[in-house]
Amino acid sequence: MKTQELFELFQNHKDKALLFEYKPNALVGANYHITEVKHTKIDAVDCGAQADSWNETVIQLWESPTEIGKTKYMSTLKALGILNKVGTMKPYDLEAEVKFEYSNDTFHTAQLFVNDYEISDQNLILKLGIEKTDCKAKTICGVVEEVKEAVLSGEPCCSPDGNCC
Repeated sequence: MKTQELFELFQNHKDKALLFEYKPNALVGANYHITEVKHTKIDAVDCGAQADSWNETVIQLWESPTEIGKTKYMSTLKALGILNKVGTMKPYDLEAEVKFEYSNDTFHTAQLFVNDYEISDQNLILKLGIEKTDCKAKTICGVVEEVKEAVLSGEPCCSPDGNCC
């Protein structure tokens, strides 16, 4: 989901409580706070020696240990207010992919994509998920089909004299 799409979703559902499902059937506690908004610029080189760059908006969620047992979730309006205030200090790239950074005692720290959302009663539930790593240079490295064969044969997918790292 792009940052602009998130803002539009929040604007259209200001009257809802804002919940986050960080894995199937597991919600971030009602004691969460938005503790940081990162405007991240990624400058990368993949294993095929191809340069790329993009921006991301990373919103950090944290569960306050002093508010355990809280049952009332933050409103979408309040979250939108926080994000708008951040935007007056550091402008957003509205085309940037938005991620939510989260962890708890049983879930490792991760940057989670917004895979979907659901409107349920008076709640807006953002369904977050992890995206697996992948090789962006499969064609350049010539490993698209070779990966399957290499795994079966036990040989590494990239040779020392190839274009891959």
